[in-house]
Amino acid sequence: MKNNLITKITLCGLLISGFFANAQKTTLEVDVTKTITKIQPTMYGVFFEDINFAADGGLYAEMVKNRSFEFEAPMMGWSQPNSDRHSLNTRSGFAKTINVSENKTNPNFCSVLVNDDKGYSLINEGFRGMGVKKDSKYNLSIKAANHNGAIKKIVFQFIDKNKKVLGETAIVPTSNDWQTYTSQFVATETEAKAQLKITFVGSGTIDLDMISLFPEDTWNHRKNGLRKDIVQLLYDLKPGFLRFPGGCIVEGRTLAQRYQWKKTIGDVDKRETLINRWNTEFDHKLAPDYFQTFGLGFFEYFQLSEDIGAAPLPILSCGMACQFNSGELVPMDELNPYVQDALDLIEFANGSVDTPWGRIRSEMGHRKPFNLKYIGVGNEQWGPEYIERYKVFVKAIKSKYPAMTIVSGSGPFPEGDYFEYGTTELKKLNAEIVDEHYYKNPKWFRDNATRYDNYDRKGPKVFAGEYAAQSVAIASPDNKNNWECAFSEAAFMTGLERNAEVVHLTSYAPLMAHAEAWQWTPDMIWFNNLEAYGSANYYVQKLFSTNKGTDLLAITKDGKPVTGQNDLFASAVKDINTKEVIVKLVNASANPQDVSIDLKGSNLQSKGIVETLTSAKLDDVNSFEFPKKISPTESEFKLKNKNAQLSLPAHSVIVLKLKMK
Repeated sequence: MKNNLITKITLCGLLISGFFANAQKTTLEVDVTKTITKIQPTMYGVFFEDINFAADGGLYAEMVKNRSFEFEAPMMGWSQPNSDRHSLNTRSGFAKTINVSENKTNPNFCSVLVNDDKGYSLINEGFRGMGVKKDSKYNLSIKAANHNGAIKKIVFQFIDKNKKVLGETAIVPTSNDWQTYTSQFVATETEAKAQLKITFVGSGTIDLDMISLFPEDTWNHRKNGLRKDIVQLLYDLKPGFLRFPGGCIVEGRTLAQRYQWKKTIGDVDKRETLINRWNTEFDHKLAPDYFQTFGLGFFEYFQLSEDIGAAPLPILSCGMACQFNSGELVPMDELNPYVQDALDLIEFANGSVDTPWGRIRSEMGHRKPFNLKYIGVGNEQWGPEYIERYKVFVKAIKSKYPAMTIVSGSGPFPEGDYFEYGTTELKKLNAEIVDEHYYKNPKWFRDNATRYDNYDRKGPKVFAGEYAAQSVAIASPDNKNNWECAFSEAAFMTGLERNAEVVHLTSYAPLMAHAEAWQWTPDMIWFNNLEAYGSANYYVQKLFSTNKGTDLLAITKDGKPVTGQNDLFASAVKDINTKEVIVKLVNASANPQDVSIDLKGSNLQSKGIVETLTSAKLDDVNSFEFPKKISPTESEFKLKNKNAQLSLPAHSVIVLKLKMK
């Protein structure tokens, strides 16, 4: 018996150990010739929200916190270690912020008084420190007005916690008026918790603003751009779309704190800083220093979408603040500016250079349109107030841009009164795409693999816009990106894929989190100031996204879809571009299972590829120490007489790829 098993595994080409004689044995059928429906290019995408320091301190590579002194406490992030505030006669210097009220977007600057050339310094702490890498280059810029040439030189240094210098440069401020100075320096050591020390040589007063520091090695080598390692993880997903900028951040706690895209474009130093709505949302992880500088704004989001090959999907405020917070409503007779923002955004993205907003896009460096096809009205609002406002947006957008696809929301939950009301009303209105959100326990995801089997094929299409299995409970700080959550999501995703006729877009949420500055868990990508890694959930998403195919095929057992019988889940596609048949299998059982797949109706090459994602324990996770503990392994597979014999390890996700002749 043992020799026969070894022979069988060898013929399959699956390098999977631990085969057990008592494994479940299941026969499946796939008809390769029959396409059920086309799979949308947007089937698997990514959802970005500025939560967990995902933008400032994360994707946006700026290293200086509160670079323009615009936080509510203007010196937050800055310290004056050798300033004696108690004696005007003996202190080496003192910094204070000055407010210029007529400057509406960047009113504050820092005025520094230096006494007697005693080495007065300012120190910026960065975003939980600054990550610097040995021999890497960092680009500095600063605006300064040097009154009467008082300050002869400004020295900039990376320092560690022991004040050891890890790199140094200097500038000579030459003008009484505001002028931008730049320099570059090289880190001499690798340090995750570096700080920027600024020391002044001379005596007198100098004014400072926009003190900025970026690694030179950014994504696509764009000056003052995005963190290369994080974008690479997004690029590797081959996402069909990028949804931005959120999330609840779209709504704001109040309407005044909502996300306003027009304030996030143009010159970076003229973009208005706003407190982040997640800064004190959760008592378990307060972040009073969490603000949005909008260096990562709507232009950069569109640019990022283009970079990673994803369709842009912006979501705009519909005139309703977060209903979990203030629930503030803009009166219906004052809704027009919100609607106009949507119309202007479409022009910004797609308009010719002869249009007002298209010209602004062109002046920012992108003459060609961004080819925007989707726009979202509201995030996860609910109730009659949302439907009333949604109607106004749809009428205005469709009147001017009839080809634009509008995404609507069904509230924050996948069931209940809010959901039932929203979906019923949106169906009456012939909504095109309805956004559904679900944060549930792993079992819910396995149990709901059939959620869309009976959805009306002629009704609105579905955007599974936010989902993630919660290992403990929604919004719990103890949630983990563990293996049970990941393979349970995979089981659910086979159901999304099997219903591709209805489900057109899907995305895990939230996308990313800083290891020391998160508010919400779990998250797909984790990063610190030096490194980034994908969770087990990331690798599930990647397996599905990079193998989504173009045509849905039926995969059945005894003529019925495979939806969790014996804890086995499956979906099948073919890709007319790569000429592949792709079968996805999830064994959610604690025991291994034998599967025989009868592939009918097409000549297939005898050799294929199997990608296997599994882990020994349900609570296993990836980490900075072991970033790929749970990641796919690839092996060769041999087909025998159009029949695939597979042994699925317990708790595993398997992708089988076979080339068509």
